[in-house]
Amino acid sequence: MSAIERCRTAALGGHVEQCDACGHQRVAFNSCRNRHCPKCQSLTRAQWLEDRQAELLPVEYFHVVFTLPQEMAAIAYQNKAVVYDILFRTTAETLRTIAADPKHLGAEIGFIAILHTWGQNLLHHPHLHCVVPGGGPSPDGQRWIACRPGFFLPVRVLSRLFRRLFLAQLRSAFDAGELHFFHGLAALQDPTAFAHHLAQVERAEWVVYAKPPFGGPQRVLEYLGRYTHRVAISNNRLIDFADGEVSFHWKDYRHASRTKVMRLDGREFIRRFLLHVLPPGFQRIRHYGLLGNRHRAAKLERCRELLAVPAQVMTAEAPLDYQDRYQRLTGVSLRDCPQCGRGQMVCIESFLPGTLPRGPPVHGDER
Repeated sequence: MSAIERCRTAALGGHVEQCDACGHQRVAFNSCRNRHCPKCQSLTRAQWLEDRQAELLPVEYFHVVFTLPQEMAAIAYQNKAVVYDILFRTTAETLRTIAADPKHLGAEIGFIAILHTWGQNLLHHPHLHCVVPGGGPSPDGQRWIACRPGFFLPVRVLSRLFRRLFLAQLRSAFDAGELHFFHGLAALQDPTAFAHHLAQVERAEWVVYAKPPFGGPQRVLEYLGRYTHRVAISNNRLIDFADGEVSFHWKDYRHASRTKVMRLDGREFIRRFLLHVLPPGFQRIRHYGLLGNRHRAAKLERCRELLAVPAQVMTAEAPLDYQDRYQRLTGVSLRDCPQCGRGQMVCIESFLPGTLPRGPPVHGDER
Protein backbone atom coordinates (compact mmCIF):
# COMPACT_ATOMS: atom_id res chain seq x y z
CA MET A 1 0.00 0.00 0.00
CA SER A 2 2.87 2.33 0.82
CA ALA A 3 4.40 1.71 -2.62
CA ILE A 4 1.14 2.53 -4.40
CA GLU A 5 0.65 5.70 -2.34
CA ARG A 6 4.18 6.93 -3.16
CA CYS A 7 4.08 5.98 -6.86
CA ARG A 8 4.58 8.88 -9.28
CA THR A 9 5.08 11.38 -6.46
CA ALA A 10 8.04 13.39 -5.24
CA ALA A 11 8.56 10.76 -2.53
CA LEU A 12 10.29 8.57 -5.15
CA GLY A 13 12.16 11.33 -6.98
CA GLY A 14 12.12 11.87 -10.72
CA HIS A 15 13.37 14.14 -13.47
CA VAL A 16 12.44 17.27 -15.41
CA GLU A 17 12.17 17.25 -19.20
CA GLN A 18 12.17 20.24 -21.56
CA CYS A 19 11.23 20.47 -25.22
CA ASP A 20 14.20 21.37 -27.40
CA ALA A 21 11.93 23.35 -29.72
CA CYS A 22 9.36 25.31 -27.66
CA GLY A 23 10.83 25.06 -24.15
CA HIS A 24 7.77 23.36 -22.65
CA GLN A 25 8.65 21.61 -19.37
CA ARG A 26 7.17 18.66 -17.51
CA VAL A 27 8.14 16.68 -14.45
CA ALA A 28 8.09 12.87 -14.51
CA PHE A 29 8.04 11.23 -11.09
CA ASN A 30 9.50 7.75 -10.68
CA SER A 31 7.36 4.62 -10.53
CA CYS A 32 7.13 2.33 -7.52
CA ARG A 33 7.33 -0.75 -9.83
CA ASN A 34 5.21 -2.75 -7.41
CA ARG A 35 3.36 -5.48 -9.29
CA HIS A 36 0.12 -4.65 -7.45
CA CYS A 37 0.20 -0.99 -8.56
CA PRO A 38 -2.38 -0.17 -11.28
CA LYS A 39 -0.08 2.49 -12.76
CA CYS A 40 3.10 0.42 -13.13
CA GLN A 41 2.23 -2.54 -15.34
CA SER A 42 1.71 -1.16 -18.85
CA LEU A 43 5.26 -1.71 -20.13
CA THR A 44 5.62 -5.07 -18.36
CA ARG A 45 2.33 -6.21 -19.85
CA ALA A 46 3.26 -5.07 -23.36
CA GLN A 47 6.65 -6.84 -23.21
CA TRP A 48 5.06 -10.05 -21.89
CA LEU A 49 2.46 -10.03 -24.68
CA GLU A 50 5.12 -9.52 -27.33
CA ASP A 51 7.00 -12.54 -25.98
CA ARG A 52 3.81 -14.64 -26.12
CA GLN A 53 3.17 -13.57 -29.73
CA ALA A 54 6.03 -15.81 -30.90
CA GLU A 55 4.41 -18.83 -29.21
CA LEU A 56 1.00 -18.73 -30.92
CA LEU A 57 0.02 -21.72 -33.04
CA PRO A 58 -2.54 -21.64 -35.90
CA VAL A 59 -5.14 -23.68 -33.98
CA GLU A 60 -8.22 -23.06 -31.87
CA TYR A 61 -7.51 -21.78 -28.38
CA PHE A 62 -9.73 -22.55 -25.40
CA HIS A 63 -10.34 -20.81 -22.10
CA VAL A 64 -10.92 -23.03 -19.06
CA VAL A 65 -11.57 -21.63 -15.56
CA PHE A 66 -11.02 -23.60 -12.33
CA THR A 67 -12.75 -22.07 -9.30
CA LEU A 68 -12.32 -22.89 -5.60
CA PRO A 69 -15.52 -23.31 -3.54
CA GLN A 70 -16.06 -20.60 -0.93
CA GLU A 71 -15.18 -23.03 1.87
CA MET A 72 -11.76 -23.55 0.28
CA ALA A 73 -11.36 -19.86 -0.53
CA ALA A 74 -11.49 -19.02 3.17
CA ILE A 75 -8.68 -21.49 3.87
CA ALA A 76 -6.74 -20.13 0.89
CA TYR A 77 -6.92 -16.57 2.22
CA GLN A 78 -5.23 -17.57 5.48
CA ASN A 79 -2.68 -19.80 3.67
CA LYS A 80 -2.11 -18.02 0.39
CA ALA A 81 1.25 -19.42 -0.73
CA VAL A 82 0.44 -23.04 0.18
CA VAL A 83 -3.11 -23.21 -1.16
CA TYR A 84 -2.51 -21.15 -4.31
CA ASP A 85 0.41 -23.47 -5.14
CA ILE A 86 -1.91 -26.47 -4.67
CA LEU A 87 -4.45 -24.79 -6.95
CA PHE A 88 -1.81 -24.41 -9.69
CA ARG A 89 -0.46 -27.96 -9.33
CA THR A 90 -3.81 -29.72 -9.28
CA THR A 91 -5.20 -27.67 -12.15
CA ALA A 92 -2.16 -28.51 -14.28
CA GLU A 93 -2.30 -32.19 -13.37
CA THR A 94 -6.02 -32.31 -14.14
CA LEU A 95 -5.73 -30.78 -17.59
CA ARG A 96 -2.68 -32.80 -18.60
CA THR A 97 -4.09 -36.10 -17.28
CA ILE A 98 -7.47 -35.81 -19.00
CA ALA A 99 -5.92 -34.52 -22.23
CA ALA A 100 -3.45 -37.43 -22.32
CA ASP A 101 -6.28 -39.97 -21.92
CA PRO A 102 -7.04 -41.53 -25.36
CA LYS A 103 -10.74 -41.53 -24.46
CA HIS A 104 -10.71 -37.73 -24.53
CA LEU A 105 -7.80 -36.39 -26.60
CA GLY A 106 -4.70 -38.58 -26.26
CA ALA A 107 -2.19 -35.76 -26.69
CA GLU A 108 0.36 -33.71 -24.80
CA ILE A 109 -0.96 -30.20 -24.31
CA GLY A 110 0.48 -26.90 -23.14
CA PHE A 111 -1.19 -23.94 -21.49
CA ILE A 112 -0.81 -20.70 -19.56
CA ALA A 113 -2.45 -20.49 -16.11
CA ILE A 114 -3.22 -17.09 -14.57
CA LEU A 115 -4.30 -16.69 -10.95
CA HIS A 116 -7.14 -14.32 -10.16
CA THR A 117 -8.27 -13.91 -6.58
CA TRP A 118 -11.07 -11.40 -7.09
CA GLY A 119 -14.62 -11.13 -8.37
CA GLN A 120 -16.26 -8.05 -9.87
CA ASN A 121 -17.20 -6.86 -6.36
CA LEU A 122 -13.51 -7.16 -5.27
CA LEU A 123 -14.23 -9.86 -2.69
CA HIS A 124 -11.96 -12.88 -2.34
CA HIS A 125 -12.76 -15.35 -5.13
CA PRO A 126 -9.68 -17.42 -6.13
CA HIS A 127 -9.74 -19.07 -9.54
CA LEU A 128 -7.36 -19.96 -12.36
CA HIS A 129 -7.80 -18.86 -15.97
CA CYS A 130 -6.17 -21.36 -18.34
CA VAL A 131 -5.55 -20.57 -22.01
CA VAL A 132 -4.98 -23.79 -23.95
CA PRO A 133 -4.24 -24.58 -27.63
CA GLY A 134 -6.83 -27.06 -28.91
CA GLY A 135 -4.61 -30.08 -29.41
CA GLY A 136 -1.07 -31.36 -29.14
CA PRO A 137 1.45 -33.94 -30.33
CA SER A 138 0.63 -37.64 -30.06
CA PRO A 139 2.47 -39.67 -27.37
CA ASP A 140 5.10 -40.74 -29.93
CA GLY A 141 5.46 -37.16 -31.17
CA GLN A 142 4.79 -38.12 -34.78
CA ARG A 143 1.46 -36.40 -35.45
CA TRP A 144 -0.70 -33.53 -34.27
CA ILE A 145 -3.94 -34.51 -32.56
CA ALA A 146 -6.60 -31.81 -32.69
CA CYS A 147 -9.62 -31.66 -30.43
CA ARG A 148 -13.11 -31.59 -31.89
CA PRO A 149 -14.02 -28.19 -33.38
CA GLY A 150 -15.47 -25.99 -30.66
CA PHE A 151 -14.95 -28.59 -27.90
CA PHE A 152 -11.89 -29.14 -25.75
CA LEU A 153 -12.42 -31.51 -22.80
CA PRO A 154 -15.53 -32.53 -20.78
CA VAL A 155 -15.88 -30.12 -17.86
CA ARG A 156 -17.56 -32.63 -15.53
CA VAL A 157 -14.64 -35.03 -15.88
CA LEU A 158 -12.23 -32.15 -15.26
CA SER A 159 -14.22 -31.03 -12.23
CA ARG A 160 -14.28 -34.44 -10.53
CA LEU A 161 -10.54 -35.04 -10.96
CA PHE A 162 -9.70 -31.49 -9.91
CA ARG A 163 -11.74 -31.87 -6.71
CA ARG A 164 -10.13 -35.20 -5.83
CA LEU A 165 -6.57 -34.02 -6.48
CA PHE A 166 -7.01 -30.71 -4.67
CA LEU A 167 -8.50 -32.23 -1.53
CA ALA A 168 -5.83 -34.94 -1.43
CA GLN A 169 -3.03 -32.37 -1.58
CA LEU A 170 -4.77 -30.14 0.95
CA ARG A 171 -4.96 -33.06 3.38
CA SER A 172 -1.26 -33.74 2.84
CA ALA A 173 -0.45 -30.09 3.55
CA PHE A 174 -2.51 -30.27 6.76
CA ASP A 175 -0.77 -33.46 7.88
CA ALA A 176 2.60 -31.83 7.25
CA GLY A 177 1.67 -28.86 9.45
CA GLU A 178 1.77 -26.41 6.53
CA LEU A 179 -1.72 -24.95 7.12
CA HIS A 180 -2.59 -22.40 9.79
CA PHE A 181 -6.02 -21.22 10.90
CA PHE A 182 -7.11 -18.05 12.68
CA HIS A 183 -10.23 -16.28 13.94
CA GLY A 184 -13.35 -17.91 12.48
CA LEU A 185 -11.38 -20.86 11.13
CA ALA A 186 -9.39 -21.56 14.30
CA ALA A 187 -11.46 -24.69 15.02
CA LEU A 188 -10.04 -26.32 11.88
CA GLN A 189 -6.74 -26.84 13.64
CA ASP A 190 -8.38 -29.92 15.14
CA PRO A 191 -7.89 -32.89 12.75
CA THR A 192 -11.46 -34.13 13.26
CA ALA A 193 -12.98 -30.72 12.51
CA PHE A 194 -10.73 -30.33 9.46
CA ALA A 195 -11.72 -33.77 8.13
CA HIS A 196 -15.42 -32.97 8.64
CA HIS A 197 -15.00 -29.64 6.82
CA LEU A 198 -13.39 -31.36 3.82
CA ALA A 199 -16.01 -34.12 3.78
CA GLN A 200 -18.73 -31.52 3.27
CA VAL A 201 -16.89 -29.89 0.38
CA GLU A 202 -16.12 -33.30 -1.15
CA ARG A 203 -19.83 -33.91 -1.70
CA ALA A 204 -20.36 -30.64 -3.58
CA GLU A 205 -19.87 -30.01 -7.28
CA TRP A 206 -16.81 -27.88 -8.03
CA VAL A 207 -17.06 -25.35 -10.82
CA VAL A 208 -14.89 -25.86 -13.88
CA TYR A 209 -16.07 -23.69 -16.75
CA ALA A 210 -14.96 -23.99 -20.38
CA LYS A 211 -15.74 -20.86 -22.35
CA PRO A 212 -16.30 -20.89 -26.13
CA PRO A 213 -13.04 -20.94 -28.10
CA PHE A 214 -11.35 -17.69 -28.94
CA GLY A 215 -11.95 -16.31 -32.42
CA GLY A 216 -8.40 -16.99 -33.61
CA PRO A 217 -4.95 -16.84 -32.00
CA GLN A 218 -4.81 -13.03 -32.03
CA ARG A 219 -7.89 -12.84 -29.83
CA VAL A 220 -5.91 -14.81 -27.26
CA LEU A 221 -3.47 -11.91 -26.90
CA GLU A 222 -6.32 -9.39 -26.68
CA TYR A 223 -7.75 -11.38 -23.78
CA LEU A 224 -4.42 -11.86 -22.04
CA GLY A 225 -3.67 -8.16 -22.35
CA ARG A 226 -6.73 -7.35 -20.25
CA TYR A 227 -6.16 -9.87 -17.47
CA THR A 228 -2.51 -10.71 -16.92
CA HIS A 229 -0.88 -7.71 -15.27
CA ARG A 230 -3.51 -6.12 -13.08
CA VAL A 231 -4.87 -6.73 -9.62
CA ALA A 232 -8.50 -6.56 -8.48
CA ILE A 233 -9.67 -3.56 -10.51
CA SER A 234 -8.52 -1.45 -13.45
CA ASN A 235 -8.58 2.34 -13.30
CA ASN A 236 -11.18 2.60 -16.09
CA ARG A 237 -13.80 0.98 -13.82
CA LEU A 238 -13.45 3.73 -11.22
CA ILE A 239 -16.10 6.44 -11.40
CA ASP A 240 -15.71 8.79 -8.46
CA PHE A 241 -14.49 9.36 -4.92
CA ALA A 242 -16.88 11.62 -3.04
CA ASP A 243 -18.09 11.96 0.55
CA GLY A 244 -15.68 9.24 1.65
CA GLU A 245 -17.09 6.69 -0.83
CA VAL A 246 -15.56 5.07 -3.91
CA SER A 247 -17.94 4.27 -6.77
CA PHE A 248 -17.07 1.89 -9.60
CA HIS A 249 -18.66 -0.19 -12.35
CA TRP A 250 -19.17 -3.92 -11.82
CA LYS A 251 -20.92 -6.76 -13.64
CA ASP A 252 -23.56 -8.68 -11.70
CA TYR A 253 -23.17 -12.19 -13.12
CA ARG A 254 -26.14 -13.40 -11.09
CA HIS A 255 -28.41 -11.04 -13.02
CA ALA A 256 -27.54 -11.54 -16.71
CA SER A 257 -24.13 -9.80 -16.34
CA ARG A 258 -25.83 -6.42 -15.98
CA THR A 259 -23.42 -3.53 -15.42
CA LYS A 260 -24.15 -1.77 -12.14
CA VAL A 261 -22.53 0.84 -9.94
CA MET A 262 -21.18 -0.18 -6.52
CA ARG A 263 -20.40 2.35 -3.81
CA LEU A 264 -18.09 1.44 -0.95
CA ASP A 265 -16.73 3.33 2.00
CA GLY A 266 -13.15 4.29 1.19
CA ARG A 267 -11.72 2.08 3.93
CA GLU A 268 -13.77 -0.89 2.78
CA PHE A 269 -12.61 -0.33 -0.82
CA ILE A 270 -8.97 -0.38 0.30
CA ARG A 271 -9.61 -3.44 2.48
CA ARG A 272 -11.05 -5.34 -0.48
CA PHE A 273 -8.18 -4.29 -2.73
CA LEU A 274 -5.62 -5.51 -0.21
CA LEU A 275 -7.29 -8.95 -0.02
CA HIS A 276 -5.50 -9.67 -3.29
CA VAL A 277 -1.91 -8.80 -2.39
CA LEU A 278 0.19 -11.88 -3.11
CA PRO A 279 2.98 -13.34 -0.97
CA PRO A 280 6.46 -12.00 -1.89
CA GLY A 281 7.91 -13.75 -4.93
CA PHE A 282 4.73 -15.70 -5.70
CA GLN A 283 4.32 -16.32 -9.46
CA ARG A 284 0.72 -15.74 -10.54
CA ILE A 285 1.36 -16.55 -14.23
CA ARG A 286 2.72 -20.03 -14.94
CA HIS A 287 3.37 -22.14 -18.05
CA TYR A 288 2.85 -25.88 -18.34
CA GLY A 289 3.33 -28.79 -20.74
CA LEU A 290 4.43 -27.67 -24.20
CA LEU A 291 4.74 -24.12 -22.89
CA GLY A 292 6.83 -25.02 -19.83
CA ASN A 293 9.92 -22.84 -19.65
CA ARG A 294 12.51 -25.62 -19.84
CA HIS A 295 11.53 -27.19 -23.20
CA ARG A 296 9.26 -24.52 -24.71
CA ALA A 297 11.34 -23.59 -27.76
CA ALA A 298 12.04 -27.17 -28.85
CA LYS A 299 8.49 -28.39 -28.31
CA LEU A 300 6.90 -25.45 -30.10
CA GLU A 301 9.25 -26.00 -33.03
CA ARG A 302 8.08 -29.63 -33.19
CA CYS A 303 4.44 -28.51 -33.04
CA ARG A 304 4.97 -26.21 -36.02
CA GLU A 305 6.56 -29.08 -37.94
CA LEU A 306 3.55 -31.30 -37.24
CA LEU A 307 1.18 -28.48 -38.24
CA ALA A 308 3.26 -27.73 -41.38
CA VAL A 309 3.64 -24.04 -40.55
CA PRO A 310 6.84 -21.98 -40.95
CA ALA A 311 9.19 -21.83 -38.01
CA GLN A 312 9.54 -18.53 -36.14
CA VAL A 313 12.53 -16.48 -37.29
CA MET A 314 14.15 -14.67 -34.37
CA THR A 315 16.31 -11.66 -35.19
CA ALA A 316 18.80 -10.13 -32.79
CA GLU A 317 18.05 -6.51 -31.88
CA ALA A 318 20.17 -3.87 -30.25
CA PRO A 319 19.06 -3.13 -26.68
CA LEU A 320 16.57 -0.25 -26.47
CA ASP A 321 16.26 2.28 -23.70
CA TYR A 322 13.05 2.68 -21.73
CA GLN A 323 11.49 5.36 -23.99
CA ASP A 324 12.22 3.47 -27.22
CA ARG A 325 10.90 0.20 -25.78
CA TYR A 326 7.75 1.95 -24.57
CA GLN A 327 7.07 3.41 -28.02
CA ARG A 328 7.74 0.12 -29.83
CA LEU A 329 5.51 -1.89 -27.50
CA THR A 330 2.66 0.57 -26.93
CA GLY A 331 2.78 2.90 -29.92
CA VAL A 332 2.94 5.92 -27.59
CA SER A 333 5.94 8.25 -27.78
CA LEU A 334 7.43 9.62 -24.58
CA ARG A 335 9.91 11.74 -26.55
CA ASP A 336 7.53 13.90 -28.63
CA CYS A 337 6.60 17.24 -27.08
CA PRO A 338 2.91 17.18 -26.05
CA GLN A 339 2.74 20.97 -26.43
CA CYS A 340 4.11 21.75 -29.90
CA GLY A 341 4.40 18.25 -31.38
CA ARG A 342 7.62 19.20 -33.19
CA GLY A 343 10.36 19.04 -30.59
CA GLN A 344 11.77 16.27 -28.43
CA MET A 345 11.62 16.18 -24.64
CA VAL A 346 15.15 16.22 -23.17
CA CYS A 347 16.04 15.55 -19.54
CA ILE A 348 17.46 18.72 -17.97
CA GLU A 349 17.37 17.82 -14.27
CA SER A 350 17.05 14.82 -11.97
CA PHE A 351 15.98 15.02 -8.32
CA LEU A 352 16.29 12.58 -5.46
CA PRO A 353 13.43 10.93 -3.52
CA GLY A 354 11.79 13.33 -1.10
CA THR A 355 12.98 16.45 -2.96
CA LEU A 356 11.46 18.71 -5.62
CA PRO A 357 12.88 20.17 -8.84
CA ARG A 358 15.03 23.29 -8.47
CA GLY A 359 13.26 25.11 -11.30
CA PRO A 360 9.83 26.77 -11.41
CA PRO A 361 6.77 24.55 -10.61
CA VAL A 362 5.66 22.36 -13.50
CA HIS A 363 2.79 19.97 -13.99
CA GLY A 364 3.31 16.28 -13.18
CA ASP A 365 3.29 13.65 -15.87
CA GLU A 366 1.41 10.41 -15.17
CA ARG A 367 3.20 8.17 -17.64
